[in-house]
Amino acid sequence: MDNDKLNPPYRDFIGDMLKNDASNGEIQSLKGAGKPLSKEYLSGDTCQHFQRIAKDAGYKPHWLKLQHEIRDEIIEIEKLKSANPANNQEKSVAAVNKKISEYDKSCPPPLQKGRISYHNIEAARVRWE
Repeated sequence: MDNDKLNPPYRDFIGDMLKNDASNGEIQSLKGAGKPLSKEYLSGDTCQHFQRIAKDAGYKPHWLKLQHEIRDEIIEIEKLKSANPANNQEKSVAAVNKKISEYDKSCPPPLQKGRISYHNIEAARVRWE
């Protein structure tokens, strides 16, 4: 048997995210960069501490940023529809649906919301608020 099938390579997802952010220069701009961590951060569960540090630093996951963009675009489409119902915004809806597909792939499964249409834009706004 092949050992690679029995022992797949180890993936460090948090490490990968940090390396990606470091290569983009986002790590140096964080609040408290270069300062020592408190003893509270160095005790207990590593994942919980990472989440607390990231939250304190103002980090938002990509899917959460995308959620806010989608919500704002849906609100804009709804405003345009209410101002001029004859003005069809199918291209805008298609662009939003593309972002929704990306969002649904990256967010936790219980938060997935599915595609929208121009005709149900009011219900979509409520769902995305």
